[in-house]
Amino acid sequence: MSCSGRPLIVGSETPESPFPLFVQGTVVKGFGRGSKQLGIPTANLPSDIVEHALNDIHIGVYYGWAQVDDGEVLPMVMSLGWNPFFKNEKRSGEVHIIHKFGEDFYGQNLRIAILAYVRAEKDYESLEALVDDINMDISVAVESLKREAYVRVKDAPFFVTKAK
Repeated sequence: MSCSGRPLIVGSETPESPFPLFVQGTVVKGFGRGSKQLGIPTANLPSDIVEHALNDIHIGVYYGWAQVDDGEVLPMVMSLGWNPFFKNEKRSGEVHIIHKFGEDFYGQNLRIAILAYVRAEKDYESLEALVDDINMDISVAVESLKREAYVRVKDAPFFVTKAK
């Protein structure tokens, strides 16, 4: 259990239906809040992916693996929903890849494997409370993805490997 009272590991020992969900799309510009306001950059999924491919899963926060083009497969957390703190009028899918990138990658292909649900979407009293919860989501993702059944998904044929 974390100091926030939330468990550091969520999800069963192996991904359960409907997971893993494999989705890919071109990274699009979002609202510009991830890096600037939150200090937590996100790769935004195209609206057709959010509206169609992700239509059958609940609004909330998820974790899994992500890959930009043919790069390394890295841990990620994804917010799927309306972002009530910012009063979005359109549902969005925002992926935070747990890695420091040197530059933006708009227009590049993003592949994600969604493996488990972390928590419901909620509103916040302050920006600081939102950032604290996102940082907790990141910790949960990192710890939860250490389990063998979740690590194995990194090697799924869905992810592209560089030719040697």
